[in-house]
Order: sequence, then structure tokens, then C-alpha cells
Amino acid sequence: MLRSMTGFGRGENGDGIHQFNVEIKTVNHRYNDIVVRMPKHLNYLEENIKSLIKEKIKRGRVEVYIALEYIDESNLDIVVNMALARAYKSELDRMADELNIKDRVKIDHILTLPEIIKKERVEMEEDMVWECLKPAIDMALDNVVDMRIKEGLMLKEDMEDKITKINVDLKEIENRAPIVVVEYKEKLKSRIEELLDEDLNIDEDRLNYEIVFFADKADINEEIVRLKSHSEQFLNSLNGNEPVGRKLDFILQEMNREINTIGSKSEDLIISNCVVNIKSELEKIREQVQNVE
Repeated sequence: MLRSMTGFGRGENGDGIHQFNVEIKTVNHRYNDIVVRMPKHLNYLEENIKSLIKEKIKRGRVEVYIALEYIDESNLDIVVNMALARAYKSELDRMADELNIKDRVKIDHILTLPEIIKKERVEMEEDMVWECLKPAIDMALDNVVDMRIKEGLMLKEDMEDKITKINVDLKEIENRAPIVVVEYKEKLKSRIEELLDEDLNIDEDRLNYEIVFFADKADINEEIVRLKSHSEQFLNSLNGNEPVGRKLDFILQEMNREINTIGSKSEDLIISNCVVNIKSELEKIREQVQNVE
């Protein structure tokens, strides 16, 4: 199923100790580029997160934002820096002596000084943290994928409509191509008759040679056949189950190559107009394909 590379999703999960909130945003990118932003002490989970994302998203830039809130404070340890407290007290006592201050240093004075008491969280088991975070990521990913699928369906319908328009112009080119040779023969013969005296005969062999030369030079049958084949292949690829963005981009390059050749070979006004129409639709499709996974 065709997917867009643009999507957004949220997910959350808690286990009574942790509360994770996850946001995932995806945009178009040539490769699968994953960026994870989360609290530094969770960096050890980055590879797990990226592996989980790669299972569901094959192409695009993926930005993951993870916020962690601790619900239960039971995993906090209070750490007193006794060495620093002694140093503070020693310096305060010395300062009091030198300044002839009679007040004694009290514990309240020390507690107001920085870095004396710290709250540190007891390290939780990695598996426990991951088991809480993973469902939040799964929920956000599912929402992202759903959005990418919905937008992919709209892209698919739009590109199918444009391919239909291309095929209409291509059919016009196909029907017009043999007529061009006949018209060229008539114009060439008429022009020669205008230039020659009435009593002079036209060299039919030479005329036929010129017509054959023109027909060979202006022959676009091979390009038409290949363009029709590429068009059909493009439509078939839209209905595949695997990521096809790169494949569609390659097919478009081949379609552009064929229509450019047709345009360079033919000087017919009707065919030239059809070529312009097809190139315009191909450019619109190219812009859409840039956002296909």
C-alpha cells in the first residue's frame, strides 16, 4: 500500500513509576534518517528505539521526542556530601574567628549552601524502563503509519489521475504519428510543384527517398511503446505492498527521457502540444513522488 512520508503521532504509557509521552514526526527524506531526542540518562535505549521504528518506517526523516515524568518518588535517594559540608564549616568557623563573630555555625547555615544535599534517582532495571517506553512508542508509530497511509491514498489517486491524462495525450500522439508522414509527403510534393516549371516532371524516386528519410528520422514508434510500458509499470507499482518511492522516481526519469525524445524528433504542432502536456503532468507527478515512502 502506497504511503506518504509525512506523518505525526503521539503515544503515552505509565507503569506507576514512569510516565512516558512520545511524539513522532516524519517528513520526506531520501533515506531513512532517525533522530531521537530524550533525557540523556535514557541514551542507552536509542538503538532499541531506532530498531523499533525501522520495522514500520522504511524511508523518510523521523524525529522522535520522548518526555519522562517520574510519578513515584520512592526511587529517590538523598545523598549528603559530608566532605563538602566539613569544608564549608571549617571555612565558616575561620571566617567567624577572623571577623570576631561570636555566633556559632548552625546546620541551617550549611544546608543553604550549594551541593550539600542532592536527590539522586535509583537506577531502574533497563528492561523495566523499556517495557514502559515501548508501548508509548508503538502507539505513536501506529498513529504515524495511519496518517502516512491516508495521505498515501490521496497521493495514489492524484497520480493515477495524472497518468490517465498522460495516456490520453499519448494516444493522440500515437494516432497522429503516421498522419505526419502523409502530410509531409503532400506538402513536399506541393512545394516542389510550385518551384518547378509546369512542363517538368517530378522525380518520383527522389521524392520517395526524401519521404523515407523523413519517416525514419521522425519515427517515434519505439518511444511511444516504451512510454506506454513505463506508464503501465508506474500504475502497477502504485498498488504494491513494498515501499516504491525510489522505483517510481526511476520510472519517471525513463518517462521523461522518452517524451523528450519524442519532442525532439517531431516538428508537428499537435504532437508538440501533447508533449508539453505530458511533460507538465510528469513534473506534477515528480513533486508528489518526492513524498512517497
